[in-house]
Amino acid sequence: MDGPDLSDALRADDPAVGLRAVGALHRLAELTEARSVAAARERGWTWEQIGDALGVSRQSVHAKYGKDG
Repeated sequence: MDGPDLSDALRADDPAVGLRAVGALHRLAELTEARSVAAARERGWTWEQIGDALGVSRQSVHAKYGKDG
């Protein structure tokens, strides 16, 4: 579900369609966050800088992504 399909789903009256759209958005956000964190680390960003950019603590972002690299 992406692009126009997702946009239509977000406006749907059917809760099942809307909830599937929410799930798709969560998956997209998680993927985008993981890729962005990896890119930031490759460029030398600190966990504190990444946490600040995400609006979370450095400890929480490190706990989530630090084990991978």
